Formats: sequence, structure tokens, C-alpha cells
Amino acid sequence: MKLKTLARLMAGVALIAGAVPALAQTAPNAPRFGEFGVDLKAQKTSVNPGDDFWTYVNGTWAETVQIPPELASAGVTTTLYLEAEANVRSILDDMAKNPTAYGASGKQVGDFYAAWMDEAGIEARGTAPLKPYLARIAAVKNLADLQTLFATVGYASPVDIGTIPDFANPTRYTAIVSQGGLGMPRDYYLLEGKKYDAFRTAYRAYVTKIQQLAGIPDAAAKADAIIALETEIARKQWSPQESRDLAKLNDPQSLAGLEAKAPDFDWELMLKKAGLESAPTIIMAHNTALAAIGKIMVATPLQTWKDYLAYRFVSSNAAYLPKVFDDTRFDFYSKTLSGVQVKRERWKRGVQQVNGALGEAVGAIYVAKYYPPAAEKQMAELIEDLRGAYQERIEKASWMDEKTRKGALAKLAAFEPRIGHPDKYIDYSSMKVSRTDPIGNALAAAEFQHKLDLERFPKPVDRTLWGMTPQTVNAYYSPLANQITFPAAFLQAPFFDPNADPAVNYGAIGAVIGHEMGHGFDDQGSKFGPTGKMEDWWTPEAKKAFAERTATLVEQFGQYEPIPGTKINGKLTLGENIGDLGGIEAAYGAYQKYQAKHGKAPVIGGLTGDQRFFLSYAQAWQGKVREDSERQQLVTDPHSPGKYRVNGIVRNVDAWYDAFGIKPGDALYLPPEKRVKIW
Repeated sequence: MKLKTLARLMAGVALIAGAVPALAQTAPNAPRFGEFGVDLKAQKTSVNPGDDFWTYVNGTWAETVQIPPELASAGVTTTLYLEAEANVRSILDDMAKNPTAYGASGKQVGDFYAAWMDEAGIEARGTAPLKPYLARIAAVKNLADLQTLFATVGYASPVDIGTIPDFANPTRYTAIVSQGGLGMPRDYYLLEGKKYDAFRTAYRAYVTKIQQLAGIPDAAAKADAIIALETEIARKQWSPQESRDLAKLNDPQSLAGLEAKAPDFDWELMLKKAGLESAPTIIMAHNTALAAIGKIMVATPLQTWKDYLAYRFVSSNAAYLPKVFDDTRFDFYSKTLSGVQVKRERWKRGVQQVNGALGEAVGAIYVAKYYPPAAEKQMAELIEDLRGAYQERIEKASWMDEKTRKGALAKLAAFEPRIGHPDKYIDYSSMKVSRTDPIGNALAAAEFQHKLDLERFPKPVDRTLWGMTPQTVNAYYSPLANQITFPAAFLQAPFFDPNADPAVNYGAIGAVIGHEMGHGFDDQGSKFGPTGKMEDWWTPEAKKAFAERTATLVEQFGQYEPIPGTKINGKLTLGENIGDLGGIEAAYGAYQKYQAKHGKAPVIGGLTGDQRFFLSYAQAWQGKVREDSERQQLVTDPHSPGKYRVNGIVRNVDAWYDAFGIKPGDALYLPPEKRVKIW
């Protein structure tokens, strides 16, 4: 079963979504943006950079761009997503025309995509595809049957069960149990205010309607019981902020220990159903929440649980059902919760479906067609310059004692970068795909991944595996492997442009590389050593000094209020803010190392190399988001909104002050003694 909550915890994601019209094509060997890699037309130079640097760089763009009605945001990151999406579509179209040219995966991808695109067939089948799954839920007679479904791929559960590299020995896998998901973000059940009251009212209408469409009787009364159950679970779950504490999540138990801590669950039954009965150790993440949810399970009428499972199954699979189901789900999750006005074209959502189910089969072709191997040489130099800059900063960190410094340098030396694509791709040949059963295909993909995890479970951890496909526009750090990963689709302008001025690449992709490296030393990643093992390599004195610096960063970000009445949670976003600050500082140091090797940067268009560096950094966070989507981000996401990832970070960087002549009285000015310095 997928561990969505834990998966997010184990990877430092670098970006938030956005979209603008496709980038214009440029002449060979010319940068994609402007004269040197930055779109200066996006600037609003009437704004003092010291008052609002993000608007100084992106203000005219922000005033003129319109968020497409089918999207929640606009910005450079989703421009790249849309380009990758169009490229994947061309691959899918070719697979459909010439499936035999792609071997077994060609037919699988073609059938999967065709089943999704067959709207007429979906309408004709109506709700018939739901019947065997709803019948299985209806057949539940006791708590044992219920927990069997909790541990079965494709069914909702208040508990997630899966595998993960062992915190104590990341060369092997271990089983893990954690709190499951809900129908809304956890805090939306609990927060006070008219906006959240409206969300809850809309959710009740959605739960009622989705059941009615499936022919489930007494839908309104069942909706009330389901939402009451989910609300009670939400009250017992750990918050997103609490769930960031990896040391607290790491509670390894034997089966007997698991049963003692959360005795209301039949763990032996569920682990066996999940194929993990042989696990000698189980990490009990969210331990207190699991114990409380177990009590809720036995206190809740069995029929309510069956109604919950039926509703969640229909809701989760609404996109594969007739249009009225799909529209109903869109109206709540996209329009109401995120402010998106129009549903995306079906082919675009089909690309997303294929990427999720057979992503590496498509990724192998994507890399062959669209990824230039030459990019790896420049990326390799950037990464090593960043490593060298971090080394210098760690060596000079006055707050760090020698024992801790030695541990930090050992971890830095062990960082493993992965660029572009995995060395080997997943073989999907055993997955059964039908041209007439999109729900079955989605469940088959989930079952395939689960079986793959079980096949890997008894073996040593394969460090060549990737957590993202090559066509993903993102990057991540894995603390359990001490790896940083940059997929091919991410290595595009404005983040990385082989034809851009080096200052631009160091300010954009360099800061992202530094950000991902920085996750190894943030408030959570720093709990892991060079091999990915959770271990304490800090002295008490270094921990205290580190905590003092990061507390100031928490305080700074906690003052920002992107939406009136909703501030950034400085504790929830701390790890990402540390990554951003360390990333830009290290990237700037790396840029100085580059100049030491290749010569001092010239002035271009009246701008110094340092100015171009910071302009590029701010351009990389060019984005505009709908209010409801940003609200959801502020409540649930460990990343600060893009504007504050610029303004909240550069005001702590001395070189930014020098580059733009920032002075006391400017809104972003901080006295030197109040600037946060970590690395």
C-alpha cells in the first residue's frame, strides 16, 4: 500500500506548481530567456529591490499574466510541466500507432491510455465497474473482514502499511505502519472560520452526491456519519508539523510491541494480508495516533465503516466513471478547494495517469528523445562546485565544534548526485492492462507497485531506484540514501540552460542543488549520517547553536501573511526554508569558485554577475497562485509560497545587500546581526 505521508517526509521537494504559456523557441546556442538567461521584461523596476525583491524581478509578469482557468497557478515551473506533458503525449500517440515498435510496454501503455480516453465506453458501462468492489465491501461481517480490506490495495484505510529503508540500517527494508489519509486535508476538519465552514459544507454535499450517483441509499445520513468519523480521526492524527519529526516517527517495534501499543488493531492479520508477516521489525510511525484510531475503529458501528469504504472507493475512482462522477469530483477538489475553474482536457489528465502507472516505461523513451546527455557535464561541475562551497562554509562555521564539523564533512563527501534518469528502468511486463477497464487498470498499477515492493523487501535496498520519473519537473533529497536527484525534465530553462550566462545557472539550478544538499543538514535531514542511517553526529553544544539560528528563521517566516488571517507556519516550513537559505548561500559561493576557475564575470546589459545571479534566483520562483490553492498550501505544505522563498531568504544574504545597494529603511533590510547564518 502506498505511504503517501511518509513518502513526502522522505524527499525534499524543491518546487511548487505553476503554469504560463509555452516558452518561445530560440535560436541554437542562444538562451531561452533574454540576452543572458533572465527575462528582464518581467521586471517592475519602479519597485525598490530592497522593499520587495520578488516584485522587482517578477512584478510586470505578475500584473499581466492570467492563470489559465484549468490550473491553480501560473509560473515557470508548470511551463516546464506543460512542455514535458506535450512531449509525453507525442510518445503516447506514437505508441498507439506503432505499439509493436515498443515491445510489451508499447501495448501496455497504449491499452492503458486508450481505456482512459474511451469516454463513450465509460459512459456505456455506467456504474457496473463498481459492483464487484462495492459487493466486497458489503460482504464485510466483522472487524476482521474490515481490517482485511484496510490492508488490501485499492481500498481506503485509516492506517497505511508498506515498506521503507530501515532508519537504523538503510541497506535493508523494514515494514512501516502510519496514519492514513482523509477526504480533505486534515486541518480542514478542525480549523475555525467561515472559509473552513464553507469547505466543510461543500464536502458534505460532495460526499452525499457521490454516493447518490453510485446508487447508495440514505446518502445524506451516511455522509453525516462518514464526516463525523473522519473528523474524529483528524482530531487524533498528527498535524503536518508534527509529522515532520522523523526521530519521533521512528518507533521500531516487534509485532508484540505493536500489539501492545495499539491493541485494538489486528496487526498480525493486516501485516499478513499486506504480505509483510515476515517482517521482524515494524516502524510504528504516528504511534499515538494509531493507538487512538484503533479505539475509534472498535467504537464505530461496522456499517459506518462500510459506508466510509464504499464512499471512498467511489470518490477515489470517480475519474474512471461516467462524466457526472468526474465532474462532481472536479467541482469539489479542484474548483472548491483549489479555485480551478475548468477541468483539464482529458488527454492531459491521461498523460498524468500513464505517468503514474507506467512512468518509467514512458520515461525511457522520453530520455532518448528529449534529454541531451551533454547537460550532465555542466551539471556535474555545478554539483561539485556546490559541494566545495558547502565544504568551505562548514569548515568556517564558527558555531560548529570540531566533532560535529567532522561529521558534517563526512556526510557532505558521501552525497550521491543522480542526474537525468535512472541507470535501469522498471519492467512492467507482468502488469495486466485492459482497453476496456480503466478502474481495473488503476488498481492493477497499484497492485503491481505493491508486489514490486514485496519482491524487493527481503533483498538489500537498491540504491539505483528513483522516486521520480525522468519526465517529472522536480528534484528531491533522500535522507535514507543521502542522495540528491534531478530528473531530465527539470533540467530546462530557466532552472538550467546550457546556453545561459553561468551566473544564471548558478542562481537557479545551483540554488536548487544547494537546496537539496541543504536538506541533508536541515532540522530533520541532519538526524541522518553519511550512509543514510539515523544517528546522532551532533554534540549538545552544536545542537543548541543550530537551534538558536533556526529559531530566528522560524520567527521571521512566521511573520509573513500571504493571505489576510493566514500566516506562514514557520515551524512547518523550517526544513524547506533552511534548504533555501543554505542553498542560495552555497550557490553563491559555488559561483565564486566558478569565477576563480574561469575568470571574473563581465558586466552584461549593465548588470554585474552578482546581480544576474540574484535575478535568476528570483525568476526561478516566478509564480502566481489562486487564493484557495495557496490557502491549502499554507495549511498543509512544508514549502513557503514562492514570493517568500525569495524575499524571506535574500534578506539574510549579505551578498544580495552588496549587489543591489540595500540600505537601512528598505522594507527587507535586516541589520547584519539579525541575519540568519547557518552554513
